[in-house]
Amino acid sequence: MNFKKIGVIGGGTMGQGIAEMLSAKGLDVMLVEKTPERLNYSYEMIETSLDKQLEKWAITQAEKKLILSRIQKVTHFAELSSCDMVIETITEDLEAKKAVFNQLDQVCPSHIILASNTSTLSLTELASSTMYPERVIGMHFIYPVAKVDLVEIVRGLKTSDATFEDTKLFVDEVVEKKGVMIYESPGFVTSRLICLFINEAMHVLQEGVASPQDIDDAMRIGYQFQYGPLEMADRFGLDSVQAALERMFREYGELKYRPSTILKKMVRAGQLGMKSGEGFFKYDKDGDRA
Repeated sequence: MNFKKIGVIGGGTMGQGIAEMLSAKGLDVMLVEKTPERLNYSYEMIETSLDKQLEKWAITQAEKKLILSRIQKVTHFAELSSCDMVIETITEDLEAKKAVFNQLDQVCPSHIILASNTSTLSLTELASSTMYPERVIGMHFIYPVAKVDLVEIVRGLKTSDATFEDTKLFVDEVVEKKGVMIYESPGFVTSRLICLFINEAMHVLQEGVASPQDIDDAMRIGYQFQYGPLEMADRFGLDSVQAALERMFREYGELKYRPSTILKKMVRAGQLGMKSGEGFFKYDKDGDRA
């Protein structure tokens, strides 16, 4: 397939990152959000991200303008009919995602790939809400999208070989990331392993073994992680980490996936990490550590 225009549904942190990355690779992007207000906010956040790169001399003013010019703001699904692929990246809510795929099924031609950026949900179940389940596939990008050169390509029960091959080509050659094939399993590979890592770090904190900063420094410096496990949790969103762990706990029935008490307390208190300005650490409006 010749990929030129990509639809991105959902303008949250991941949607912003995916839209910016695709545009920077020279693709036209149609960014979709529920309301014009949310759409404008997402666009502004992409612009803020580009401004930060501009300050560090990573891009030029002309490149910033070009990247923004390729991102089209859209509020109606019908406009996505001209896309070569659509990537859904809304909140991890199965029914909400199924509703999106059902709508996409009605507006996108049957040969267009419908991908989900879900990190834990069943692709087979998402595909069940469509007339053409063979074209539904998982494309799990990892935060921060621009810096992590890996995408989990997840096959549902009915995902066709052609859909997988076209998606692998898109990931490897168009966006120039490493695509690894995953058979559907709750949490896939990355979410399953990283959530356990984060959860265990929270147990260590809860037991008073070390401070949040020392836990993170031990893993970040000792094992060359970009972020320590607690800052990772803050950047993913503590509510998202809890939801992923609870989903895996239900699916696997193993105690190791049960979210730690401290995680539940912080989510109840509204300390969700970077998105709320405070989690295990504090963050400014640009998402930098305060």
